[in-house]
Amino acid sequence: MSQDTDNDERLRRRNAELSILNSMAQALNRSVDLGQALQATLAQVADLLDLQTGWVWLLREDDGQSYLAAAQNLPPALANNPHKMEGSCYCLDTYRDGDLAGAANVNVVTCSRLKNLVDGTDGLRYHASIPLYAHGKKLGVLNVASTDWRQLSADDLQLLYTVGDMLGIAVERARLFERSAQVGAVEERNRLAREIHDTLAQGLTAVSLQLESADALLEAESNPARVRKMVQQALALTRANLEEARRSVLDLRAAPLAGRTLVEALALLAEEASLPVDLLVTGGNQPLPPRVETGVYRLAQEAINNACRHAHASQIVVKLIATPQKVILTVEDDGRGFDLADVSGSRFGLVGLNERVKLLNGRFHIESTPGKGTRVEAELPLS
Repeated sequence: MSQDTDNDERLRRRNAELSILNSMAQALNRSVDLGQALQATLAQVADLLDLQTGWVWLLREDDGQSYLAAAQNLPPALANNPHKMEGSCYCLDTYRDGDLAGAANVNVVTCSRLKNLVDGTDGLRYHASIPLYAHGKKLGVLNVASTDWRQLSADDLQLLYTVGDMLGIAVERARLFERSAQVGAVEERNRLAREIHDTLAQGLTAVSLQLESADALLEAESNPARVRKMVQQALALTRANLEEARRSVLDLRAAPLAGRTLVEALALLAEEASLPVDLLVTGGNQPLPPRVETGVYRLAQEAINNACRHAHASQIVVKLIATPQKVILTVEDDGRGFDLADVSGSRFGLVGLNERVKLLNGRFHIESTPGKGTRVEAELPLS
C-alpha cells in the first residue's frame, strides 16, 4: 500500500512538472521579446521547484560582457542596490572558464554577491547555477536560490537542465529575430533612399522645365501673364518638393547614437558639455529597446543643455541605472535652482522633457529649491 502511495505521488509530481514545462514552452514560443520570455520562465521555475528567487545572466553578443537579463524576487540587498548585480561573480567566472559543468546542489554553491551581506538577504546564501548554451555557444547562466539547505535531487537537476536547454533555444531565437528586424530596417532605409531619388529627381526636372519655358517666353517678349503663370507653377512645384524632402529626411534621419552604445554616447555628451559633467552608470551592459535608448539620450541631452544654459551651475551629475524592469535617468546640478510654483509653461524646457517621458510611458519628477540646485528624474519601464 505504501509503495502504491509513493508511486501515485511520483506520478502526480511528474504530471505537474510536465504541465509546468509545457506552459513554459508555450510562453517561450509565444513571445520573441526576450525579457518577457525570461521573466515568465523564472516565475514558472519557481513554481516547478519551490525556489522563490532566481535570475538570468546573459552574455552580450558583441563583447561577451554579462548583464542581468531577468530577475524573480531578488532580496532587498540586491534589488535596492543594482550596482551589486554588476560585474562578474564566482559562477560567471567559472562558466567563462568552462568549468561550470551543470547545476550544483543548492547547499554547496555560495552566492558570492550575498556572501558578505548581513541585512536584506531574506536568508538567501546559496544557489544552483545552470549554464545556457545554443549550438555550443555560451549564452549565460540561470541561477535559482532557496533559503533552505536542501539538496536538489537528480530529477530536479535534470529538470533544470531541460529548462536551461529551453531557455538557450529561446535566447537564440529572440536574437535571430532581432537581427532580422535590423536587416529589415536597413532594407526600408534603402527603399526610402530610392524613393527620395525618384521623387525629387522627377520634381526638380519639372521645375527646371517650367523655368526654361518661362525664360524662353521672356526672350521672345511674350505675354507677361503667361510667364508669371509658369513661374508660379515652378514655385508651387518647388514648395511641394521641399516638403517631400523634409519628410524624407525625417524618415532617414540617423539615430542620435550614431553607431555608439548608449553609454558611449552619454560619455561623449558629457565630454562636450560646457560645464563639468560626472557620468555614473549602473547596468551599462543592459540591452535596451532602440526607442528607449534614443529617448534616454535625448532626455539627458535636453536636461544637460537646460542646466548649462539656465542653472548657473558649476557641476552636473548624470546617473543612469538600467535593470531588466526599468531605466532611471537622473540629472542634477548645483545651480541657482528655482521655485517650482513659479515655473511657466515652457521654462527650462521642462514641458518638452515631460512630454518625451510620457511618450515612453514613463514617470517624470523634478525637485528644485532656489539657491540649492535642480534634480530631474525620468523612470522608464522596459516591460
